[in-house]
Amino acid sequence: MSTDYDSVDYFTDPSLVPDPHPYYDHVRAKDPVGCPITNGVLAVTGWEAANAVYKDSENYSSCVAVMGPFTPLPFTAEGDDISGLIEEHRTEIPMYEHMVTMDPPQHTDARSILSRLLTPKRLKENEDFMWRLADRHIDEFIADGRCEFLAAYAKPFSLLVVADLLGVPEEDHEDFREAFGAERPGSRIGALDHETIATNPLEWADEKFARYIEERRASPRDDVLTSIATAKYPDGSTPEVIDVVRTATFLFAAGQETTAKLLGAALRVLGDRPDIQKRLREDRSLIPTFIEECLRMDSPVKSVFRMARKTTALGDKPVPAGTTVMVSPGAANRDPQRFDNPHEFDLDRKNVREHIAFSRGIHSCPGAPLARVEGRVSIERLLDRLADISIDEDKHGPIDDRRYTYEPTFILRGLTDLHITFTPVG
Repeated sequence: MSTDYDSVDYFTDPSLVPDPHPYYDHVRAKDPVGCPITNGVLAVTGWEAANAVYKDSENYSSCVAVMGPFTPLPFTAEGDDISGLIEEHRTEIPMYEHMVTMDPPQHTDARSILSRLLTPKRLKENEDFMWRLADRHIDEFIADGRCEFLAAYAKPFSLLVVADLLGVPEEDHEDFREAFGAERPGSRIGALDHETIATNPLEWADEKFARYIEERRASPRDDVLTSIATAKYPDGSTPEVIDVVRTATFLFAAGQETTAKLLGAALRVLGDRPDIQKRLREDRSLIPTFIEECLRMDSPVKSVFRMARKTTALGDKPVPAGTTVMVSPGAANRDPQRFDNPHEFDLDRKNVREHIAFSRGIHSCPGAPLARVEGRVSIERLLDRLADISIDEDKHGPIDDRRYTYEPTFILRGLTDLHITFTPVG
């Protein structure tokens, strides 16, 4: 049965959630550079055009990066340059305080704080922690021979990796795990006996990091939190505590969310493709390429938004100031003009690193190296300790009729659950 994709509302139609790629293909076939879709949005589904928008912060503002056309703007876009209006009303725009919606120079300042954190030395220390953490989580479920992988491993692992990177003391890790719902298998979800955990985990994390930063500024220690707390902006000025806190909590939330989705996508491939699992077991050097192809095939972020701050053009298509532009990494990463047989998982794909799952330009994901290491370490240890990883057919159906459920959102792409079976090794 054919679908009339021209009448489908990308932002509300649940039929696009399980597999959005036929819709992306339809839109790209009409115009990969900029195709008008619902809510007055210009959809960019081609690889070349997506890169062009990502890298052009002069003409495109990130003020609507997260909510796109549903961002309530406190002004009416008029004229060929609305840059002044955006800045005049910046603090009235939702999520203005987070790095993802910032434009230079504010974005430059916020990103500079991360440079004190994402150093080669710190990333190496964090990787050492990952190996120990991976085994710790596997120990919790390996004896069962089965698990719901997202709750048992992907979510708590990715959450605690970022907690360690940010320097959260290990004695506080359990609090973070409980606050963000990454409970241990079999634990009580929503238990009422954790009085320190607030309803909104980001608010709770804001308060927690604010205390960390204030303590380190008052009494510096030889630790990561002190390094973050004492970071300066490029002009030598000291950030307000709240600005440091927001950078930390946004990295915390965004980093663990997207990496958990990557790990889920990777395990689904291992379970659905025994041939690929066999190749990885026989040649571990293929794991980094495997992670990249998982990112290309199932980009954790489906949609990123920009607003044209100046009247400009995409190719030969005029883009009036005030236009909401949707860049779709999920679509661009399957552009047949860039990737041969784009809907096929190819472990030998030569140009796989050209995918844009981590964005490009000034907003390229600062945690991309971290996510890649998390993927590599996790796959290494899971292959070491779990043999015959398979999809649980009682939960997801037989191989020729799988049933997977994805989060109902137009922004992110991720499984709601992934049940696997395996044979414990050793």
